[in-house]
Amino acid sequence: MEHWGFKLFYLFCGILALLDLLYHRHVVHPWEGMPGFYPLYGFVGCVVLVLVAKLLRKVLMRDEHYYDRLEGREEQDD
Repeated sequence: MEHWGFKLFYLFCGILALLDLLYHRHVVHPWEGMPGFYPLYGFVGCVVLVLVAKLLRKVLMRDEHYYDRLEGREEQDD
């Protein structure tokens, strides 16, 4: 069963893509005038954000009992 929401979403994305080709923008940099620049820029930004978050997780991640050891509590097996 297909949801009507997905069809509406894809239709909206298609309309926005067509409007991006037809709408004249006053750009500062030449690459901003490239068709589809802003969706591509947003996608690359999200991918970079996820990759940086994965690297930060490796740096900041602590083991499960890190805070218990700091407080001097021992592991209790129940």
